[in-house]
Amino acid sequence: MRPELKSDAYVFCTVGDDYVFDNKIVRCFFKEEEGITLILSKQDADHLNLKYTYVAAWITLKVHSSLAAIGFTAAFSSALSNHGISCNVVAAFYHDHIFVPYLDATKAMRVLQSLSIQE
Repeated sequence: MRPELKSDAYVFCTVGDDYVFDNKIVRCFFKEEEGITLILSKQDADHLNLKYTYVAAWITLKVHSSLAAIGFTAAFSSALSNHGISCNVVAAFYHDHIFVPYLDATKAMRVLQSLSIQE
């Protein structure tokens, strides 16, 4: 898996369809019926006065995973769950990106590293 922890704190914000955002600071966005979800650093969200309720650590699994892989997400999300850690997953073309509660980052890294050793 080769988990890699990014150093910043990240947040999920929601904005209306008419909100114009800067691609250079928004790390990910997803358009839903209710609005657009933005994922960006907490520092940038604070600078833009965007509201959020969840502060996360971002862990990238550096192994190249297939979008058609079966059971990969279940394996790491179950391992995290077994240790009381929630996770939000963004599956991108090359890697899976896991957002865990910021205060659980170190514990989540230990869980993922131990899972990597077992493979």
